[in-house]
This record gives sequence, C-alpha cells and structure tokens, in this order.
Amino acid sequence: MADNERGSDGDSEKGDSAQSIDLDLDEVVLDDEVEGDNQGLFDDLLDSEPIFENKEVLRPSYTPHELPHRKEQINKMATILVAALRGETPSNILIYGKTGTGKTASAKFVSQELESTSQKYSVPCDVEYINCEVTDTQYRVLAQLANKFIDKNEELIDERLEKFESLRADVTANETSEDTGASADFERKDSTATPAVLDDTEFDSVEGLDDRIEELKADREEMEQVPMTGWPTDRVYSVFFDAVDYRERVVVIMLDEIDKLVEKSGDDTLYNLSRMNSELSNSRVSIMGISNDLKFTDFLDPRVKSSLGEEEIVFPPYDANQLRDILQHRADVAFKPDALTDDVIPLCAAFAAQEHGDARRALDLLRTAGELAERDQSERVLEEHVRQAQDKIELDRVVEVVRTLPTQSKLVLFSTILLEKNGVHNINTGEVYNIYKSLCEEIDADVLTQRRVTDLISELDMLGIVNAVVVSKGRYGRTKEISLSVPIEETEAVLMSDSRIGDIEDVQPFVQARFDN
Repeated sequence: MADNERGSDGDSEKGDSAQSIDLDLDEVVLDDEVEGDNQGLFDDLLDSEPIFENKEVLRPSYTPHELPHRKEQINKMATILVAALRGETPSNILIYGKTGTGKTASAKFVSQELESTSQKYSVPCDVEYINCEVTDTQYRVLAQLANKFIDKNEELIDERLEKFESLRADVTANETSEDTGASADFERKDSTATPAVLDDTEFDSVEGLDDRIEELKADREEMEQVPMTGWPTDRVYSVFFDAVDYRERVVVIMLDEIDKLVEKSGDDTLYNLSRMNSELSNSRVSIMGISNDLKFTDFLDPRVKSSLGEEEIVFPPYDANQLRDILQHRADVAFKPDALTDDVIPLCAAFAAQEHGDARRALDLLRTAGELAERDQSERVLEEHVRQAQDKIELDRVVEVVRTLPTQSKLVLFSTILLEKNGVHNINTGEVYNIYKSLCEEIDADVLTQRRVTDLISELDMLGIVNAVVVSKGRYGRTKEISLSVPIEETEAVLMSDSRIGDIEDVQPFVQARFDN
C-alpha cells in the first residue's frame, strides 16, 4: 500500500517535472523567437552607412606621407641629417613652433625617410622617439633609451647567432662527409687547413668561428633590461652608453616637448647626451629637440645651449588657406566620397586659424564634426555639425581647465558664478572677495589677501575662463570689472564635483550678504 502510494507520488513528481521541462523549453523557444524579432542595441547603428573611410588619418598620432606647406622645413632637416647616411655625426637640431604647426609630424616623416634610406644603402642608422611630456625625468629617459637599444642589440645578436651556428653546422657536415669518403690509404689532409665552406666569410678558421659564437652568447647573457625605478642614475647611464656603443651606427634621439624635461628635471640629461660623442668608440649620437617654448633655452647651462642648438628650425603658424589644404588632403583619405558639404572644410580652417593656426585643432574639429554627423545618422557632414563640434571641443577644454584648477582659484571662480546667477553685472573685485571669504570660512580653507585674489582673477582671465577689464572710477580709483567667459551651468557642475566645494549646502546666504552690505 505504502509502495503504491510512493509509486503514485513518484509518478506524479515525474509528471510535474516533465510538465516543468516542457514549459521551460517552450519559454526558451518563445524567448528566442522574440529576440530574433528585435534588433540588438548596436544593430541599428551598424545598419547605417558610415561616413568615415579611415578615421585614424585625422588623429594627431598619424604621420602622413605628404605634409603640405612644410617643404622648406623638411628639406632643411634632411640636409642636416643626410650626414648620418655618410656615417658622419649630424648637427644637433632644435625645432620651435606653437602647438599644431607640424613640428612632430615633420620630424617623424623625415626620420622615417632617414631609416628607410639607411636600410636601402645598408648604412646603420637608428632614430628613437621620446615624448618628454610623458617621460619627464632623466632616469626615465635614459632607461627607455637603454631598453630600446638593448632590444635592438639582442635582435642583432640573435640574427648573427643563427647565421653563424648554421655556418658551423655546415662545417661539421662537410667534415663528416670528408671523413666518410676518405680512404685510409690516402694521405690524411692537414687538420689546420681552412674548410672550403668558410671561404668568402670573415673567418680564417673553425676556431675563430667557434670563438665568435661563444662571444655572442656571452654578450646576449650580459644584456639586462633597466627597470623603470630602483637603479642609481649613473648605472642607468652606463648601461645606456654601452647599449648605444655596442655596434657601429649613427643614432638620432628625438626629444619631443623637450622643454617639459628641462622644466621637470633640469638640463643634466641634455648635458650628458650632448657630450657623449667624445666618449663613444663605435657609434655617434645626434639630438633633435622639439619645443613649443621659444625661450626654454634661456634656462639651459651655456655649454648645453651651445652644443644643443647647433641648428635651429622655426615652424610658423598656418594661415586659413594652408589649413584648408591640409584638411582637404586628410579628408580625401579619411571620409567616404561626397561625405562633406562644401562649407565644412573652410569653416574648420577658419575656426582653427583664429587659434594661432593650429592644424591639430582643425583636424580635431573635422573628426568631431564627422562623429557628430554619424551619431545623427546623417549621410553627410554639415556646417551645423562643425559648429556643434566647435562648442563641444571648447566645452571639453573649459571642463578640463576648471577641473584642474587649485582650490583657491575654484573658490574665486565659484564666487563669480554665484554673483552672475543672482543677476549681478559688472562684478568688481571687492564683491568677489566678500563672497570668497564667506566660502573659505564655510569649508575651513585659508583666506588669501584681496591682492592675492586679484592675482588669481588675472590668472583666470589668462586662461580664458573670465573676462577681467580694469575700469577707472575717477576719484574713486580703478577696479576690475569681471564677467564669465564660459557656460555657467557646465562650469558650476564641474566645480560642484570637487568634494570640498560640493560640501557647501546652501550658498544663497553668502550672496544675500553682498546685497545687505
């Protein structure tokens, strides 16, 4: 009886389970059918026709095959560096110019041509690029250069070992075949004779070949990568020196943003690099420095300045017509045919020409306009996309500048925003200072003098965040009238993201106090 009950219960459970499985399977099939009918998150975006053919062409990191309006500067660089192809030491070069004037792109273009030509004529020549805005200390520069040359030396050793060990295997195979074919009745050959396989090689004997293989293996084992921290600087320099001088070659070291290196670490690195030719036995080193600051050499040791600035090349800003040519040159590769309306490139060039002829800004503007057009699923890039891109880039710049301001400058800017939001026009320094003091007390920050706050306002003016104009009040003296040059809402949002300023819960009493006074 109990068994029957148990059996019936078991059958019931099995039936329920079967129904459950059937139900689940039905739901799975149903879900699959529903998912099949719906487009995925990215399907609609992928279905739209892309505007770009190759967006990377519009990025600053891209080195074009042709650089319009920089032929004079490129030719001058080439006439200096051609000495490397003759096995001579080229003069050191300093390249000056504002941001976006084609300095780095031109230098990289010439360097690529130099390396390809050196391979064509079998002249050992290496060009190494260092961005000193990222690699900004003597230790890092020397370590990065040392490791690059160690990698190249190891590659060279591996190639030679493979070649010489293959030659040694041929010698062994030749000896074996001669021993097998020789008869005991014949006179034994002179064991000191050079094998035929070594004819037309650099080796006079098998022993010389074996010694060279062992020497290369020893060199390979001695090479050690430099860690990015932890070694004494003189040891890093010694390893770098040995790595450079391992073989005969001409080395061009390209130091981009060289002024950042000098500003952070002084001129010791440049002194060591510019003087090392007198100690090198096999190689020769030339330095190519690239800087946005025309006056950075004023801070150099006179000896470094004289040896580093043997040749100077200045890159002037582009005008609107030149920017138009550059943009057209890149756009032909970057975009699909007929993807741009006729007014897009002239407008991008005009905007960038207002910013001291910055080609990088023009390319960013064109790329951003294309991206905005794609997001709108527009078939072409229009003038309105360029204007939207201009606003977006400007806002991104403002956000980044405001975000990185010191706390005291943020408080001064926040005081100005509070006054403007409450309808105050022609704000003067005293009004800003009164609110600034209240804000400092609220977040327990040090209160600066009014004179120092005036200096901070001038700094904000130079950054383009506020507009400060000195106005004469007759017998009452002169004062600064301050107004914002940036969007209030977005700027306030960035300031409120600062943890200290974000803690201020109610700012209205501070502004009201100004009216009460």
